[in-house]
Amino acid sequence: MATTSVVPANRRRAANAAEELEFETTEGVKAIASFEEMGIKDDLLRGIYQYGFEKPSAIQQRAVTPIIQGRDVIAQAQSGTGKTSMIALTVCQFVDTSKREVQALILSPTRELASQTEKVILAIGDFINIQAHACIGGKSVGEDIRKLEYGVHVVSGTPGRVCDMIKRRTLRTRDIKMLVLDESDEMLSRGFKDQIYDVYRYLPPDLQVVLISATLPHEILEMTNKFMTDPIRILVKRDELTLEGIKQFFVAVEREEWKFDTLCDLYDTLTITQAVIFCNTKRKVDWLTEKMRNNNFTVSAMHGDMPQRERDAIMAEFRSGTTRVLITTDVWARGLDVQQASCFSCPLPLFYFLS
Repeated sequence: MATTSVVPANRRRAANAAEELEFETTEGVKAIASFEEMGIKDDLLRGIYQYGFEKPSAIQQRAVTPIIQGRDVIAQAQSGTGKTSMIALTVCQFVDTSKREVQALILSPTRELASQTEKVILAIGDFINIQAHACIGGKSVGEDIRKLEYGVHVVSGTPGRVCDMIKRRTLRTRDIKMLVLDESDEMLSRGFKDQIYDVYRYLPPDLQVVLISATLPHEILEMTNKFMTDPIRILVKRDELTLEGIKQFFVAVEREEWKFDTLCDLYDTLTITQAVIFCNTKRKVDWLTEKMRNNNFTVSAMHGDMPQRERDAIMAEFRSGTTRVLITTDVWARGLDVQQASCFSCPLPLFYFLS
């Protein structure tokens, strides 16, 4: 006689309910409304205010204090809520700048995000003389070796290059006390899990781990069980966010061949200084770039197959306003700021041109 599936289904529902409970903020987490109340070093406060911050964002109010107290933390908040600057702030507060050894390691899913994290650390830590370096693919291995041998306090990098530097014994791990996994959901979706574990194997046992993510799928929570100790969970819900100036609209286009005309209609209707258009394939980026140029749009394009130097040049052009439209894949989808028109920290028209 066949066995019934009622019990397994009930178990599955119970397991799913348990997983959902794990997404809740840990009891007792307080929101601290000002940087001064967090006990941050005076020279670091100078750097924070010089960088342009006036008060901490929702995620910063909740997560900065547990991190600088040395707790393992899982922090979830949407893009544009100040997660990268939170990482920079806590790392600058944490490191001993009198000791020229790598003390904090930050892993990011894209080269651009790793480079930006390095820049924010250097800017915020300007008055404490912090030394940071971005270890990313597509750039000179020799330069990485030279910088690391000279000595830095913080390394921000992508898993592949960081793993390579560790195996070459150029990136010394004995003084690393903090590991930050930025945009962890993106890293898992890009297949970095094995490389992350590989890096973790070389790190000291008394390691503080901070995991930053826009979403918390079950795979991430599963992964954290293997290398986090009693982590504090911090979830900033949508109704607690204050992403001012951002409005979202959805246009349903029934047929693929109508999408380009719809995009042109939007440009005729709206006043747009700069915009980012996301495509879900590199081929679609190339096709749309050619199509828009043929229709007299000044556009640039960027995807993962391009050499790093070319990607850097395109980013610089777009940041400076030389190019009005950037067409890209999800290599640009998380955490990158463009001051005059950023879809992540300021209002910027953002389109998804997907298949």
